[in-house]
Amino acid sequence: MSGAAGLRVVVIGGVAAGMSAASQAKRRMPEAEVIVLERGPFISYGACGMPYNLADPTRDMEDLVVLSPEHARTKRGIDVRLRHEVRSIDVAEKTVRVRDLDAGREETLAWDRLVIATGARPVVPPIPGRDLPGVFLLRELTHGVAIDRFVAERSPKKAVLVGGGYIGLEMAEGLRERGLEVHVVEMRDRVAAGFAAEPAAIAEKALARHGVTLSLGTRVESIEPSNGGLRVRTDHGAFDADLVLLSLGIRPNRELAEAAGIALGETGAIAVDDAQRTNVEHVFAAGDCAEARHRVTGKPAYVPLGPTANKQGKIAGANAVGADERFAGIVGTAAFKVFDVELARTGLTLEEAERAGFSAFESGSEHGTRGHGYPGGGRLHTTLVVEHRTGRLLGAQLAGDEGAAARVNVYAAALAAGATVHDIEGYDLAYAPPFAPVYDPILIAATVARKALDGRG
Repeated sequence: MSGAAGLRVVVIGGVAAGMSAASQAKRRMPEAEVIVLERGPFISYGACGMPYNLADPTRDMEDLVVLSPEHARTKRGIDVRLRHEVRSIDVAEKTVRVRDLDAGREETLAWDRLVIATGARPVVPPIPGRDLPGVFLLRELTHGVAIDRFVAERSPKKAVLVGGGYIGLEMAEGLRERGLEVHVVEMRDRVAAGFAAEPAAIAEKALARHGVTLSLGTRVESIEPSNGGLRVRTDHGAFDADLVLLSLGIRPNRELAEAAGIALGETGAIAVDDAQRTNVEHVFAAGDCAEARHRVTGKPAYVPLGPTANKQGKIAGANAVGADERFAGIVGTAAFKVFDVELARTGLTLEEAERAGFSAFESGSEHGTRGHGYPGGGRLHTTLVVEHRTGRLLGAQLAGDEGAAARVNVYAAALAAGATVHDIEGYDLAYAPPFAPVYDPILIAATVARKALDGRG
């Protein structure tokens, strides 16, 4: 690995990808000067834990901080600068223009290597009333702190959650745990975008069992003040609320890069190669602002998830100081829970597979999660997406009482290996009554899919 004393690495963004990059750069080249510029007041926190933290009023939202700025400075030697917002990047001069938000002054900072880890931001449609008090987003830790404080201080009784994706459904559980009436409004025909009809239906039944009202195929038109609270007007009527959460997905923070002439990819995120390099020499990008290669399609994809951000950040930081690391790509593995139901997915849905040019079909099965006669356990539904001609696994989705999050990892490994359902049917998986039946749901699902494949010719 090449490098010289005095090399300065500037990292824009201090959460998952940014701190992974900074830490790796400093570890690989201790003599390098590594500066992290973070717009917010926190670094390195587990944003995915916010809905679960919110469910417990005894927990502090800042418990989710993994690494403090003080530890990063004193133990890792990283110059962390909080509340420092990068306003522009000059790739020709190799500088950034940065504003100290607390001091109110700007400076120009030179760099030898630049890592862009600006993350993503919530999608906020132009809904009238979206800026009213009591209307929240949930992406950054500051958002979680604000919601937690609002619930503690205002004791809201009713919440309307606009969007039935992962965060919306996790927040439904968290707010129900805090005693609120919860109404989820989703404009699609089912919750849990990225899941097939059956796993989505399992999630919807879990919501109903726990007292969450659900309005599908419903579009929010405005939010208005009403009797000291809020009224959410939709194309199917109006709903009263004390708290409204807009949870409609995220988009990459790409504007700094784009303005600097750094290329974007076909997904709209920053284009990178497998070394996390952009099209500009000595400039890297990682995390939720960047694309990743999907190992099933072989094409760039935008699937912003924490594990990907950390891995990409680590590679970007290493390569910024002269290493030659490569990111293997993603298969889009994710899991979450809705009250007492686990949901997990990896790879492509049928719709995604068809858009990618595959001739594919869905195969569904359901099986018990533990050995016959062993107490407890439950049912697990599996949907596999399979290529017609070859039997190659293209995707898997699981939903049920237990075991979805653990078993999806087997499918993720199978996708990375290019396995077929014939291959998976022969996997030597662990058996013990407390954990699985003799024929694990993974094997059953593969057998059902293989029979469907054989029947199709």
